[in-house]
Amino acid sequence: MEESLEELALLASTAGIRVVGRESQKLSTPNPGMLVGSGKVEEIAALARSEDADVVIFDEELSPAQLRNLERELDCKVLDRTALILDIFAMHANTREGSLQVELAQYAYRLPRLTRLWTHLSRQGVGGVGLRGPGETQLEMDRRDIGRRMARIREELEEVRMHRGLQRGRRRASGMPVVAIVGYTNAGKSTLLNRLADADVLVADKLFATLDPTTRRVSLPSGKKALFTDTVGFIQKLPTELVAAFRATLEEVGEADLLLHVADVSDRNLLAKVEAVEEVLDEIGAGGKPIMLALNKVDLVDPETYLREGSSPWVGPSLMNQVHARYDRVVPISAEQGVGIDDLLVSVEEALRDELTACDVTIPYGAGDLVNRWHEYGIVDSEDYQPDGVRLQGRVPRWLAGMLSYALSDVAESQQESRAR
Repeated sequence: MEESLEELALLASTAGIRVVGRESQKLSTPNPGMLVGSGKVEEIAALARSEDADVVIFDEELSPAQLRNLERELDCKVLDRTALILDIFAMHANTREGSLQVELAQYAYRLPRLTRLWTHLSRQGVGGVGLRGPGETQLEMDRRDIGRRMARIREELEEVRMHRGLQRGRRRASGMPVVAIVGYTNAGKSTLLNRLADADVLVADKLFATLDPTTRRVSLPSGKKALFTDTVGFIQKLPTELVAAFRATLEEVGEADLLLHVADVSDRNLLAKVEAVEEVLDEIGAGGKPIMLALNKVDLVDPETYLREGSSPWVGPSLMNQVHARYDRVVPISAEQGVGIDDLLVSVEEALRDELTACDVTIPYGAGDLVNRWHEYGIVDSEDYQPDGVRLQGRVPRWLAGMLSYALSDVAESQQESRAR
């Protein structure tokens, strides 16, 4: 709970809010009316008055009724974790696509909470306990307007999704494998991309500093190229509205050949955050992708105590054993200092090589471009020049294996037609 509240405080700081106090309550079940008990609400109200607080933020998502009741009792603005995250996303959305996705998520969150905005008009109506009168009319008009706006945004995002699909198709045609950098927010993903590709992605010690995906070309140790894509950071209790709205962007993760999961090894809550990222990956359908783990920020951990039990509650053999049990490939790095980057690229290339498909085909001499593609993007174990073509044995990416199969079937059909004539 304390770690979750610390994260909430960091979210508030990212949104420009100064935190002046915190309260918690242990309950067997949440209070349906106000989440916490009435006595705790009075304590929060007293603390807010004494600190002259403008807003009270709850770490759990509040229902429309809870939000309305708490604002009435506390006599100040009330936010929940979801609203705060949406506000931060709105601050950091720099592209048209990002702005549309955030706007859709905000509408999805606010639509069921519109009622409380029109209670003053409902009281002027005749009867109906707030369910009839001008307030109801205005409410229904707003709902229809928002519904139409959400439909338009979804249409625009569908165009974005199609455009990204074309971009991915062009990248596939280039033959370069795609590595998606995923991880908890503020784990150092953008810093790593900057280190790998000498990029200029914004880096800041804030949650969700970057939202829009950035793709850069990176040279692997063998000299081959790969595309690395920096994606939006994940977080515990990620609002479902955001997962749905950012599906067009998160498709970049689903289409990648390899996921590079960046985790902050100096974080006390390392394992929980690793699990939170895995849950989101499962939710967007990328849970079965090949994945490797980069333990970032090793420069912030004392090397003498890093692997010794007892010196720290979050590092040591027991934690490392749990990490290695989840991941076949684990590479310690410091993206900031450049430590372990060469080892990371070697591991990335090995992981990409493991995903290649074994092939043994004879390519006609008239299809020399396929031989060139094999040499450029695959591994050639043997090459034998025969009367009917070049026999190649080795491994190639799945997309190239499909291209070979398609091209060779066309050649076979042409040869059959020629013999028939």
